Order: sequence, then structure tokens, then C-alpha cells
Amino acid sequence: MFKRSPWLFFFLFLTGTISAIAQPTDTIRKDSVKVDTNLINKYRLDPRRNALPVRSRPVVISPEMIPVTLPDYKFSYWHKWIIFNLNFNQAAFSNNWTGGGISSIALNTNFDFKAEYNKSPLNYTTELNLVYGTSEVKGQGVRKTNDRIFFDNKIATQLSKKWLFFGSLTFESQFANGYNYPGDTIKPQKISGFMAPGYLTESVGFEYKPSKFFDLRLGTGTARQTFVLDRKIHMYQTDNYGVDTNKTVLNQLAFQAVATLDKDIMTNVHLNLRYNLFVPYGEDQSFVSHRIDAILTAKINRLMAATVNGTFLYDKSTAPKPQGTESVGLGVIYKFP
Repeated sequence: MFKRSPWLFFFLFLTGTISAIAQPTDTIRKDSVKVDTNLINKYRLDPRRNALPVRSRPVVISPEMIPVTLPDYKFSYWHKWIIFNLNFNQAAFSNNWTGGGISSIALNTNFDFKAEYNKSPLNYTTELNLVYGTSEVKGQGVRKTNDRIFFDNKIATQLSKKWLFFGSLTFESQFANGYNYPGDTIKPQKISGFMAPGYLTESVGFEYKPSKFFDLRLGTGTARQTFVLDRKIHMYQTDNYGVDTNKTVLNQLAFQAVATLDKDIMTNVHLNLRYNLFVPYGEDQSFVSHRIDAILTAKINRLMAATVNGTFLYDKSTAPKPQGTESVGLGVIYKFP
């Protein structure tokens, strides 16, 4: 039994040593320095200090061409408008109507065509305005109430956002003969006709266009030819529209300003206004002419409208005093598009 005791003692010593090593300890000693094991465990469990390395690569996006079938649309730099207006006025009285009155019938037509080509920096505009009206009054026959041919062409190039340099060509005249009616017993006097007078105006200058509905032309270099091809007109038109009675054409150099306003001033009410100032070079100030043409259209529905037309003219070569005309009508109006 004593012979086995050394082995038993060794076994017990080994078991105790292993148990002591397995016991948790708060501190360890390394190179005679006491270290807190709780701090070691804290740093071991910190994910920021023990995170696995992450390798990031930049995302690369490369375009890929995908075949796309575009709609079959066609773009045009042209814009066109057509306005046709037909006004009809009529009044009738019986032969025994004690209130008095004369039966009459009147018809007025207005055709306005406008086209515009706009591709920066080039702008081209053409406008044709035809106006004609007649009335028949019982016992007086048919008489003209309105008559005008107006054809304007303008080409311009952009200088800045609101200013353009332009050149224009304008023609004005009338369709039928105009008469003065001094009395029932005197024969009507012919005072105007086609190309009597007729005006052809060439102008070069600058245009101010701050918006789509307003523009102002300043024609610093303007030439106008006044035609009176009917040599009998001067018999009753003493001024002969400024043309010498032995000639048929008068040439003038002048400054011209033309302002136009084309805008809806309220719902279903449209105003078209044009002002023309003509200042001849080298002539007296009294020969400066002014002309205002205004058309006010109030739409009742898609096809009916009330129209007010008015013209004011002061031109000493035409008449010594200002002239004016006005008409009000209710009729059919068609605008395309």
C-alpha cells in the first residue's frame, strides 16, 4: 500500500493544478504587470475594433442604347390664321308707319389672313385684310359703306430678346369707286377708286416686340409712293391726295412708326388695334399723318359675334380736317384654326 502512495499523491496534485487553472480570474500578471481581464474581454467584443475588412468597389453605370420608335410628328415653323366675318343689318317699315323711317339693308364683310414664320433669328409675317360693305336705302339706291385693301409683309432678324431689325413692304388701296353725294338733284361726284389713291410703302428700321400681342416698328428709313391713276379724280378732290395733277405718282421719304395690339381684353372680347404715324422729311409739320384702325369683336357663341369697326384719319393731303368712320354689326364669324 505505501508503494502506491507516490503515484496517488502525483495524481491528486495534477488534478488540483488543472482545477486551479480552470477557475476564472480577474487579473493576470504579465512581465510583472497586473492586467484587468475585463478590459481585455471588452476590447475583444467591440465590433468596431474587431470588424472584418470590407472591400468596396465603385458602382459603374454604362449607358445602353435601346432602339425607340418615335411618333411620326412633323414640326412646322409656320403659323396661320384666317378670320372671316359677315355682318348683316336690316330695317323695314310699312308705307303707313307713322313713326317715320326708311327701309334699308346693309352687308359688311371682313376677311383677315395672317401667316408667320418664326425660326430664330429669322421672323417673317404676312397679313392680308380685305374689308367691304354696302347698304341700300329706299329711294337712294346702293351705296358703299366700307372699302379697304391692306397687304403687309415684314421680315426681321433678332438683335436681342426684344429688339429686331426689320424690312417691310405694305400696299393699301380700295376695291370700288367712292362718291360724294351733295344732294338728290346733283349727280354723285367720284372722289376715289382703285389705285386712286393707292399707297406702296417700303420701310427699314427697328422693331420692339416685348410680347406676342404687342409690337412697335420704328421705320427710320421709309419711302412711300402715292398713286392716283384716275386723272379725273382731282375735279372733285381738290388736294388730289398730294399728287400733282399732271402726274400720277408722288414719292416721299419719311419716318414711320407702326404700333399694333392684338389681344383678348376680357373673356370672349378681342381687340385689334393698329396705329400708323407718317412724318415726311423736309415738309411742314401739318403734313404729318395719323391713322388708327380698331376692330372690337365680342363672341356670342362659336359662330356668332358682335363687331365694332372704327377708323380715325388725319392726313392733310387727303382732307383738311380729321376724318372718321364707324360701324356696328351682328353676324357670323369664322376663325381657323
